[in-house]
Amino acid sequence: MSRIRVGIVGLGANTRLRHVPGLLAQDDVEISAVVNRTRESSQRAAAEFDIPNVYDSWEQLVNSDQVDAVVIGTWPYTHCEITLAALAAGKHVLTEARMAMNLAEADKMYRASQQHPELVTQIVPSPLGFRCGNRLKKMLADGFIGDLREFVVLACGAEFAEAETPLHWRQNAEYSGINMLVLGIIHEPLTRWIQEPMKVMADSHCFVPNRLNSETNEVVPVGTPDSLRVLTHLPNGARGTYHLSGVTHHGTGMQIHLYGTEGTIKYLLNPEDKLFAAKKGESGLSEVEIDDDEVGFWRVEEEFIQAIRGIAPVQLNDFGTGVQYMRFTELVARSAAEGRWLETEDL
Repeated sequence: MSRIRVGIVGLGANTRLRHVPGLLAQDDVEISAVVNRTRESSQRAAAEFDIPNVYDSWEQLVNSDQVDAVVIGTWPYTHCEITLAALAAGKHVLTEARMAMNLAEADKMYRASQQHPELVTQIVPSPLGFRCGNRLKKMLADGFIGDLREFVVLACGAEFAEAETPLHWRQNAEYSGINMLVLGIIHEPLTRWIQEPMKVMADSHCFVPNRLNSETNEVVPVGTPDSLRVLTHLPNGARGTYHLSGVTHHGTGMQIHLYGTEGTIKYLLNPEDKLFAAKKGESGLSEVEIDDDEVGFWRVEEEFIQAIRGIAPVQLNDFGTGVQYMRFTELVARSAAEGRWLETEDL
């Protein structure tokens, strides 16, 4: 395939920030079609990016003979339906994370992708962990921390601390499905470096149970927790602790700590992107210098186009990876609801 024509369903903020410039940076790629929630919004996006075809429904776009590949920039509530239709229409698919509303939808998407091996299917990865991730992976492979014993995942901020803050779409179960704050965003990069948990025990709470829905101007129940704690077991025996919160003033930001028999690594993911480490016996952690040839960077759109052209397969992320983090998210949600330990086999 020489020229690749991309249709976008949901040209919103993240699509403007990353996908449009990333796609247009590739040779012989055209954004040929767009559809947003309203005709007016679609036309504004088309005018902004010189997109020749505007459709009134995503069904029209995925079935258009002017489209070779579909980028899904909508919220999770439409990811499954649009993906299945696009694959049935013979279109490659790049969809925003999270993969779907729940594990059942993610499984449907994965099975459909397996029925169309000639088509590329990709999920937008978490933006976390690119700069230092390659160095971290190498340090673990070289045995810097020895055997992993414990790990800690922190993502604590104050974005939902005030009761007057309107409902965010991520807190709306109708749009977001089974969602636990930024659990998927921080868990997915973690599993680039260590094993998937096999057992979890979770506790969640919503300190602000009702918020104003700006779309309807009504106060509605919040559909997701604003505080989450999770204990996990890995297959190798390591233990993990997650603390996620949207109601903590002066919180931790996003961090991952890895504690082993021989040393410690701490990755400050956001608002910084820095790696700190020390071997046992050393006086304290020191920042790890990342060489230029080790620095990872965002290349999602490049991977998508290269995979379509048969140059190289998708690395971050294929649908199988998406199913894994959807399984973990659902396991955590069920454990919190049922108040007991659950294993992956329980789903």
